[in-house]
Amino acid sequence: SLAMISTQQPPFPSKIQRVMDCKTEKKETCEERYDSENLTLQILQNWVPKVSHYFDKEHYTYAGHQIVIQESIEHFGAVVWPGALALSQYLESNQERFNLKDKKVLEIGAGTGLVSIVACILGAYVTATDLPEVLENLSFNISKNTRNMNTHKPEVRKLVWGESLNEDFPISTYRYDFILATDVVYHHTALEPLLATMAYFCQPGTVLLWANKFRFSTDYEFLEKVCNIFNTTILAEFPESNVKLLKQWDAH
Repeated sequence: SLAMISTQQPPFPSKIQRVMDCKTEKKETCEERYDSENLTLQILQNWVPKVSHYFDKEHYTYAGHQIVIQESIEHFGAVVWPGALALSQYLESNQERFNLKDKKVLEIGAGTGLVSIVACILGAYVTATDLPEVLENLSFNISKNTRNMNTHKPEVRKLVWGESLNEDFPISTYRYDFILATDVVYHHTALEPLLATMAYFCQPGTVLLWANKFRFSTDYEFLEKVCNIFNTTILAEFPESNVKLLKQWDAH
């Protein structure tokens, strides 16, 4: 079931605003314009970039800390997407509602690591996970931004959705208070393994916070499947980026 108790959130600060809007339902081409760098990146339908290099570093401030993120266009997961900005902003602004201090937090599809870094700043025991090809940049960002902080040391691990979950993350050992996920739903073929991964980690007492830019009809179809498995509430909406932030808990 989906509870509609959303609140409209203020827009992201202008310094981190980006135009990230896919132009067609067919997902043939997605353009992202970075005005500050006058750079246009075209990502084709299979999400494989034509060129391979690092962007200039992006700077953010959350919970009184400056965070420097190195992005890469070698992999789709190595760019900061709107959902990560939305969830980072929400966690910073709602610390009483979702107190992460000393909580065990798992991020799936961590990408650049921004959300995991924010969770670490807020006092959580963080495990950031993603595909093997993303881990080098993810580890670099998390290490660089947390090494001088008086926080719990975060962990970076490989996690392929739906694969070897019980072997690599046995429930008897790995139980989490919060599961975080941002922009994990887009045009790819791993939606069913993603849903299975969410259901696996969302044990009784676990809260899943999922922020996503809703672009395509398949995104809403996935949301419908999520609602069939979890109790679901829309916590916030960010109209300027088409991002919805949802809370899921207690798998049926």
